[in-house]
Amino acid sequence: MKLAFIGIGNVGFALANNLQKKGRDIVIAHNDIKSESVLSAQRKNSDFKALPIQEAIDIADVIFLATPFKYNEDILKPLDFRGKTLVDCTNPVGAGISHGLQSQISGAEKVQEWALNSNVVKSYTIYGFENLENSNFSKYNVKPVMMIAGNNDESKKQVSLLNSDLGFQTLDTGNLSQSLHLEHMTLLWVKMVRANGHHPHFTWAYLER
Repeated sequence: MKLAFIGIGNVGFALANNLQKKGRDIVIAHNDIKSESVLSAQRKNSDFKALPIQEAIDIADVIFLATPFKYNEDILKPLDFRGKTLVDCTNPVGAGISHGLQSQISGAEKVQEWALNSNVVKSYTIYGFENLENSNFSKYNVKPVMMIAGNNDESKKQVSLLNSDLGFQTLDTGNLSQSLHLEHMTLLWVKMVRANGHHPHFTWAYLER
């Protein structure tokens, strides 16, 4: 499976690096393939290729969006996703670690509006990048859960497969509108860790009787 990453910062790199180690073919999607962010990622993993964004989308099976949310509209609107899966790893965060869209709509639903001919799946947002770098909690006999939301079942199956690569159990929470609640879980994690000093090396688990 070939994966394109729009955004290769902490979150994008953690996902891309681990998925490349699992045998996935990684392409960094950037319109300046000599930018420092691209070169920095390639210095850390020389197997990463880089292409202009639309070219990367054209050859990818799944595209990851891991950019600051405020740039998403400008990045996405000119692009043709050809009905492919777009994994939304972004979060609209406002002042005081509040929901950047006043909880009226999820960021993922806005991403779907801007990338009309994609199938958006919300994933990889309920934790910080530290748990995307390493999802192993060897003291416990359960995998950490990765909650997802989306409107297309086939796209969610693709993301679930990648979750397994990364060591997560997938919990499908429903349609894309459920992303609003996942984004609030993000805010909970961020407030605990980034604002209140809790260590970042913890996740949620799904226990079923």
